[in-house]
Amino acid sequence: MRRALVSSFLAAVLLAAGGGVATATPASGVTARILWQFTAAGKDYVLREITVAPGGSTGWHFHDGTLYGAVRAGTLTHNASDCSIDGIYHTGDAITEPSGADHVHIGRNLGTAPLVLDVLYVLPAGSPLAQDAPNPGCAFQ
Repeated sequence: MRRALVSSFLAAVLLAAGGGVATATPASGVTARILWQFTAAGKDYVLREITVAPGGSTGWHFHDGTLYGAVRAGTLTHNASDCSIDGIYHTGDAITEPSGADHVHIGRNLGTAPLVLDVLYVLPAGSPLAQDAPNPGCAFQ
């Protein structure tokens, strides 16, 4: 009984604290592995292989530094925070993502085959690879 009361109280507190606050959209169907990384002159350089399953997405996010990517397999549909498609990238295509919270975006795999990306992150030293962001109001995530 006491555990149920405490759980109910904590749930109510969390609901009250978070009521009306947008939350980040999680990635779906994404796996990644770091191929190499190093830090020099105040910048982190991280090369990752990212795989997005058919129907998967990166979730809404932005980066504190610039990203340079190449589509190794599949097709990447890239949406900006106004919900528009700001790029469709096929095998062999290159993509650059600018830095900053004013560049919130999502990457989606709308195809039937896995999407594989090679991505070089160039970030201020110690920065996370990505900063989660809430869905800006798009009908998809």
